[in-house]
Amino acid sequence: MDRIEQILNITLLSVGESSLTLGQLLSVALFVVIGTFLVIWTSRLIRRKMTENRVNADVVQMVSRAYLILGMIVLVVMALEILGIPLAAFAFISGAIAIGVGFGAQNIINNFISGWILMWERPIRIGDFLEMGEVRGTVESINTRSTYIRRVDGVHLLVPNSYLLENTVTNWTLFDRLVRTTVRLGVAYGSDVKLVTELLKQAAEEQEAVLKEPGYAVLFDDFGDSSLVFELSVWVHATAERSLRVLRSDLRYRIDELLRANNVVIAFPQRDIHVDGKLVVEQGKRS
Repeated sequence: MDRIEQILNITLLSVGESSLTLGQLLSVALFVVIGTFLVIWTSRLIRRKMTENRVNADVVQMVSRAYLILGMIVLVVMALEILGIPLAAFAFISGAIAIGVGFGAQNIINNFISGWILMWERPIRIGDFLEMGEVRGTVESINTRSTYIRRVDGVHLLVPNSYLLENTVTNWTLFDRLVRTTVRLGVAYGSDVKLVTELLKQAAEEQEAVLKEPGYAVLFDDFGDSSLVFELSVWVHATAERSLRVLRSDLRYRIDELLRANNVVIAFPQRDIHVDGKLVVEQGKRS
């Protein structure tokens, strides 16, 4: 035991009147390992309890991450206190590190701060359906550096948090899930336009997903080149583009059935050709 005690009392580093022994280093290492385990475990426990109580997913993520970061900071400060190392000793080193990080890791810091802004202000939340240029998808997670977005084709994207704050992003579900979608069609000239209007209204009323308030609308949109153009606009609660595509498909199926049953022809491109003078058709000679 005396030999072990001598080994543990070996001085590894001396700074002024303070010294660091092997025993202190091992005890602090054990303290950090146990403390890290407890902080991570309690963070997961908080996340699970909040999820069971149906707390908003964004609030759960923000609280759990803030607790995790704060716990790690407290753990480091306590470890330094155990070692007897004053925080003032790191003032110069921390200043130099801050300057180096400021020049070499600007994007990382920018994305880190942007992530906290997203979680605090919540312009984008978990479960929102976003449109960024040609990309459309659902937000699955907002992390400190990047945001996970699942595209409509199932592929996951990692989008830097700063991109979501610095560029134009369409959030389909920012305030509510109320979305309007339209179906356009053209019927042949000579069709009963009032009958077509009633049939389109019937198709909208028969779809359970179509909301009664705000109501749907049928517009006689235009006299087209080859058809009379109608537009059916409906309001639905949707969380993704796929649900809108399915609804439009169901509407088109039903509209086609109703038009066929009432002998209304869906128009196709037609052209009338007028020839001035004589048109001579010659029969080719056989060899």
